[in-house]
Amino acid sequence: MTVQLPDPNTQDCRAISSILALVGDKWTVLIVVLLGDGPKRFNEIKRMVGGISQRMLTFTLRGLERDGLVTRTVYPTTPQRVDYELTKLGSTLWKAVEPLGAWAKDHVVEIHIARDRFDRKKAAAQPQPLAGPRASRPAQIMSGPGGPRSGKT
Repeated sequence: MTVQLPDPNTQDCRAISSILALVGDKWTVLIVVLLGDGPKRFNEIKRMVGGISQRMLTFTLRGLERDGLVTRTVYPTTPQRVDYELTKLGSTLWKAVEPLGAWAKDHVVEIHIARDRFDRKKAAAQPQPLAGPRASRPAQIMSGPGGPRSGKT
């Protein structure tokens, strides 16, 4: 299957690139997958995502809302309740990224094994420091009486 890519200098290509940049963001994918099973409150999303700052979550949700992928509903309660939910367009994105999330979940162990193998192989290929008494002595960097530039020995 051959995919015809648009000319990178056209408006279409720039538009597609900006959308793919949003969709390719790790926080966007995680949030869309979480919202796939229904509306969530801000702090609920924050707890479920883990590792995301309040500022980044706010930024990501605003971007999703701006692009028509998420709706933000404010309820007049004390304290104020705000729910986020996928729009019809957001649900089509969920259908596209949910299999990616499932793939990641199914293959996380294999990926970690491959990373460990790569890291061990890379560490083994790096030159090892010299062994022996000279390698363990710190270099003298001071000048002054008895220092390397003093002339006194």
